[in-house]
Amino acid sequence: MDQPDPFGFIGLTYDDVMLLPGHTDVIPSEADTSTRLSRRITVAAPLLSSAMDTVTESRMAIAIARQGGLGVLHRNLSIADQADQVDRVKRSESGMITNPVTTTPNATVAEVDALCGQFRISGLPVVEDDGRLVGIITNRDMRFVSPFEKATTLVRDVMTRAPLITAREGIDPDDAVAIFAQHKIEKLPLIDADGRLRGLITVKDFDKSEMYPSATKDDSGRLRVAAAIGFFGDAWERAMTLIDAGVDALVVDTANGDSAGVIDIIRRLKSDPVASHVDVIGGNVATRSGAQALVDAGADAIKVGVGPGSICTTRVVAGVGVPQVTAVYEASLAAREHGIPVIADGGLQYSGDIAKALVAGADTVMLGSLLAGCDESPGDLVFVNGKQFKKYRGMGSLGALQSRGEKTSYSKDRYFQADVPSDDKLIPEGIEGQVPYRGPLSAVAYQLLGGLRQSMFYTGARTIPELKAKGKFVRITAAGLKESHPHDIQMTVEAPNYSR
Repeated sequence: MDQPDPFGFIGLTYDDVMLLPGHTDVIPSEADTSTRLSRRITVAAPLLSSAMDTVTESRMAIAIARQGGLGVLHRNLSIADQADQVDRVKRSESGMITNPVTTTPNATVAEVDALCGQFRISGLPVVEDDGRLVGIITNRDMRFVSPFEKATTLVRDVMTRAPLITAREGIDPDDAVAIFAQHKIEKLPLIDADGRLRGLITVKDFDKSEMYPSATKDDSGRLRVAAAIGFFGDAWERAMTLIDAGVDALVVDTANGDSAGVIDIIRRLKSDPVASHVDVIGGNVATRSGAQALVDAGADAIKVGVGPGSICTTRVVAGVGVPQVTAVYEASLAAREHGIPVIADGGLQYSGDIAKALVAGADTVMLGSLLAGCDESPGDLVFVNGKQFKKYRGMGSLGALQSRGEKTSYSKDRYFQADVPSDDKLIPEGIEGQVPYRGPLSAVAYQLLGGLRQSMFYTGARTIPELKAKGKFVRITAAGLKESHPHDIQMTVEAPNYSR
């Protein structure tokens, strides 16, 4: 009887393969990069920002959603702080704000000023205790209140009083635009038959819709956002609080998704009526059996990657992992039979790797180091020898695993070390470092999507599904990889989409 090969199959990663060129009648500008993120969410760009505390908070989530992707807020935050991040994204751009921030006639101008600063808005509707709209207060109303008088001046003394220009809830967007143009106002309160405030439309939201036509939005016209949760301790409370805040997808984010705790919480979330409208993404896995376990649990998308990240040391500390192209392919074999999208998480260095991940079986890619150097990432900007860098660390690094007081969460349970009694007993699976500063996310996303469109041109694919169907790999050698990069020359000018 034949014995199984103890060394298994060969694992391949992005540098081991290249896509074959094919006959094309596509030009890059015609390529459609829209794809499925999860069972019920589609995106115009297959880009997700990683749930890392040096990559994705509300600024990054807003920026990448405007470019057609989606941000996943990290969970190295208290529950309240992470929910607040969700709320900031949902309020940043709204077809209609269904729960606008308001004030009362008896509030002080200082209190209004603080709310405007917190939510980055220029004014508030003024309502009575029963919800009746009685006025509005904006920067224009507060302009002539001196800093010394703000704490004692009441809203009722400076607000613009009713009657105001208003509309009924459910107004057609085109009619709202006509009201803005006719009356030259910036905020349009929506009221019911009894004069109670039911919503708010701002002219800035229409401007943003024109500026970002591919933005990832929900049915109410608000930017979409996802957030990471664990499976241990406060995970259920965190999930329910994030759902209350308006999150669009929950990512059960662990180093090994093929585990009992992850499977249990996915099943619980999918069977809970409160969570039924929110897609649940499970991860991370790197095998067909791991992906199948998450599919069977009811996951709406599968996140793939064990150890491919530039700051991850799992493969050398634990000796465990699967090179990413093979991992994505194996996971897709289980997911595609059930129509479940796959997210390739980690290991991407260049825009061409996105197309390789998609052909291997992914539907979207999750980016960490490629986005950590952007303006919108929360990492600190540092100067080294006259060059700008941003701090970047793995969520398995010692700094991310260590506790930092009662209000801040940390990543111990992501790496299944929640029972470790003290920080000096932790086993890190990541490092801390820095990446080159890359400028605004919009510029980085433009280059990444431009590279993907070039891939689609070379392979003759007009859409992502066509790319997945037509794309073919050729395995390359170390000499082939060397030939693929610029060689036999000293580079004097870096391109915006290439560096060594």
